Amino acid sequence: MARMIGGRWTVAVAAAAAFLLRLSGLTRPVRADEAGFVLVARAWDPSPDSVYGAFFVDKPPPLLALFKLGDALAGPLAVRVVGAVACAVLVVVAAAVARLIADERAARWTAVGAAALVTTPLIDLVAVKGEVLALPFLVAAVGLALVAVRDRAAWPALAAGLLAGIPLGLKQSLVSAVVFIAVLFVASYLAGRLGRAELARLAGAAVAGFAIPVLATVGWALAAGVRLGELWYALYGFRADAAGALGEGSVGATVRRGLVLALILVVTGIAIVLVAYLARVRDHWRRDAPLTAAVVGLIACEVVAMSLGGSFWQDYAFELVPGTLVALALLAVRLRERLVLLMVVSAALSLVGWGFWNVSGRQEFHEYDTGVALAQAAEPGDTLVVFGGRADLQIESGLDSPYPYLWSLPMRALDPDLTQFRELVEGPEAPTWIVEWWPFDTWSAQGDLLEAEISERYVEHGTGCDGRTIWLRKGVDRPVPEPDCSP
Repeated sequence: MARMIGGRWTVAVAAAAAFLLRLSGLTRPVRADEAGFVLVARAWDPSPDSVYGAFFVDKPPPLLALFKLGDALAGPLAVRVVGAVACAVLVVVAAAVARLIADERAARWTAVGAAALVTTPLIDLVAVKGEVLALPFLVAAVGLALVAVRDRAAWPALAAGLLAGIPLGLKQSLVSAVVFIAVLFVASYLAGRLGRAELARLAGAAVAGFAIPVLATVGWALAAGVRLGELWYALYGFRADAAGALGEGSVGATVRRGLVLALILVVTGIAIVLVAYLARVRDHWRRDAPLTAAVVGLIACEVVAMSLGGSFWQDYAFELVPGTLVALALLAVRLRERLVLLMVVSAALSLVGWGFWNVSGRQEFHEYDTGVALAQAAEPGDTLVVFGGRADLQIESGLDSPYPYLWSLPMRALDPDLTQFRELVEGPEAPTWIVEWWPFDTWSAQGDLLEAEISERYVEHGTGCDGRTIWLRKGVDRPVPEPDCSP
């Protein structure tokens, strides 16, 4: 393995492997978040009091625009090709940054480590969201900031700021590259590597670059007639309401996901790399204090952003990848190589397990199967609401939803007493179908009242996978959905 990684084609092979392995996601149905983004994008109709119109989602407009474009060109799974390209580019960019801060050998090993992290099913090999798409921009911003300081050049600083700003259009919490640039510039000034005028020139260029994607989003909102307060709420204000909703619920599931995420960080090697770097931070500081300060700031920002996410889903681990790769390149040769081997073995074993599980037909797609069954039973003009929000089921059914929340968290935060849901059920726009994917009383004390109101106007009409109750509005004649819930 060590001799193979020493070859001059290592970076290219690692990038190709990352691309091809990520393309395996094309064989799997669209996931809940991806489906939700596509549905929001399809119905996108901005207004003064709504960024997206019919549906609410707390994600930036550039991300939804990307999903809208991909869906228009090649359907909901098109974004997975974009994700595969992003992962391949990450490998190349990570190698370039490692070459910049270390040497050619570090570049090759870091490239392999990057490929392992973006292709391990322990994090997520299939779905593509903002975290994955942002990775090459974040790492490239780090490299360009280093070039700007080394050459005292404004153009790399401008490019670094631009690339650091783009991830905020993919997920609004991805500010780690901004922190890295700020700390690096200030620390370089304090260390005497930059004069005051040079600091001002580089900082000004970086801020100008950062402003381009931010102002572009603001400009779009103004042109579309969306109030800036609504844009701010969708991106940041909603998080306070979401945190309150999460705090009111049971912490058991969150704690379990947090423990699983912590285990994933260890098994994939991410946590070990970060701990190994921080354990030797004094040595790194003596060799290059400005770089060390910037890397520590990068890692700290990533950890905080991941923690503030609140739900601790396993793909949160992607947020730590940029800091992990930079830290990996700076580790001592022997330690770096051992850790990369650990990453490769971990990714390889999980790929084998994931492949066997899928090829043998053991992988469940219950949301997909239920959605397909509903599509077969429904007639044109039917509508559907999935209680608890399963956008992957919704999109496979082919049915529109008259309820604005396609995810459970917006429902819990913005309709906590289920007032909107109950008004919908009792009103003229009541959906033809309701799938009780979660029991009605899961998150709200009004769940029993909602179930009683639904029972007055709907009848139980079969079950989805895992025994989920399907309700059909009274007076409507449709065949009973019969999902093939294999395995």
